[in-house]
Amino acid sequence: MKNSIKKRGQKFLRRFTRATYKAEEESKEHIKENFIERLSHVNNIKLLVLEWGLLITALIMLAVTQAFWFRDSYTDSVYTTEGSYTEATYGEVSSMNPLFAATNSEKVLSRLMFATVATVDRSGHMGIGLAEKIRASEDGKVWTVKLRDGLKWSDGEPITNQDLIFTANLITNPKVNSVYSTNLANVKVEENENGEVVFTLPTAYADFMSALNFPVVPKHILENVDVQNLIENDFSSAPVTSGAFSFNATQVNSSGDEKVIYLSSNPDYYKGKTLLNSFVVHTYDDKEKIIGALNAGSATATAELSEVDKDKINTKQFQEKNSSLNSGAFIFFNTTSNSTKSLELRQAIRQGLNMVKIREAAPETLPLDYPLLTSQIGINVFPKLPAYDYESAKAKIAEISGEDQIALKVATINSGCLPGVANVVTEELKNLGFNVDLATYEENQDFIKDVVSKRNYDILIYEVELGADPDLLPYYHSSQASSNGLNLSNYRNALVDDLLLSAR
Repeated sequence: MKNSIKKRGQKFLRRFTRATYKAEEESKEHIKENFIERLSHVNNIKLLVLEWGLLITALIMLAVTQAFWFRDSYTDSVYTTEGSYTEATYGEVSSMNPLFAATNSEKVLSRLMFATVATVDRSGHMGIGLAEKIRASEDGKVWTVKLRDGLKWSDGEPITNQDLIFTANLITNPKVNSVYSTNLANVKVEENENGEVVFTLPTAYADFMSALNFPVVPKHILENVDVQNLIENDFSSAPVTSGAFSFNATQVNSSGDEKVIYLSSNPDYYKGKTLLNSFVVHTYDDKEKIIGALNAGSATATAELSEVDKDKINTKQFQEKNSSLNSGAFIFFNTTSNSTKSLELRQAIRQGLNMVKIREAAPETLPLDYPLLTSQIGINVFPKLPAYDYESAKAKIAEISGEDQIALKVATINSGCLPGVANVVTEELKNLGFNVDLATYEENQDFIKDVVSKRNYDILIYEVELGADPDLLPYYHSSQASSNGLNLSNYRNALVDDLLLSAR
């Protein structure tokens, strides 16, 4: 039996081998006859082959082009839920209390975690935030705010009128030294019988709504904290929030100079839960580190880099977005400093500064000759500026200074184009005969406290956010020439004060 099966298997294998060999020989003959031997005829029809090849290529290209051309008709970009977003910011985070937000990192966190009473809408105009209604009296001196119903802090406690009044009193307290102190200078705040918050101004202010663009802090957390210890309180490192995101955790690197702040979507935010689940703010003390983070893919985006940094980004995954800002970089002369208190000297310096050369240090920016933006007031007629005259200016400065060389202390911050502008201004001043000491600071609480508040400079090169409202009172009124004010030149003029109040 076994031998019979074995013989049959061997017989089948021989038949299969002969069939395979026969098929192989027939295939070779077929290829030789129908392909190889006919290759010599291609030369006779090469034009036809070329035409067919070009036609097929054209059809393929047209199909691909049509697919891309009509893609928008059957596809749509939509927002999706969940996910995380990492932003690289510049500057240290000394406090997450929004009343002390000084650096760019602190300002970003303030906007993410804290809602404001009024806010700037997408059109660049003031709109309501935590407030449901904001109305003014006929004389513009009394402003009434009604908060929205159902507002909550991230810990579940309600946001009430008492929180708003408590925050306003903190802002106006000189011991607190808040960055919003000029918003509510000499303003009285109280609750009326209708359950609304009333702001009573010393003088009429037609656009006081813009001054209400400040964050509210929780009274139930901070009411028993000494105002002098407010910035050191635990709230500054782990705040209860009212904005789109709530605080989650902070991670500090080994050297302690960088922080990563993790935020979670706030389900109690008055506009509703955000589509993002989380937001990560990674702070850096060096712009080059931000560039490195973008190139390494550890950051999703940043608003800290300028046009001069664009070529340093070597990745293709980022898109550049330009936004118009109501801000300007100014050269402030300290009118109370011994070196720059002379009006003649300041005018000579202005005449001797080559503004064309200075502005070359700030590429991709628009020239700003006056403290008002034309976009804010809608006019283009301004007083004529003094013409640049280096020789006349240098002769005038020599006449004023006599045999002594005037020393000037120039201060700026390490942000955007300001260091480059400051370097050019310093060189221009040296050419005019001054002994110049340039100091570039990091923008933090120490800079605000030791330089800005004390007016510890002769010339300050600084960027000011003018906001949506073209109100110049905070920058030029005599009452703002103080440690808490934004009159960075300490400019005082009674006539100008009256004009500023009349403009309001």
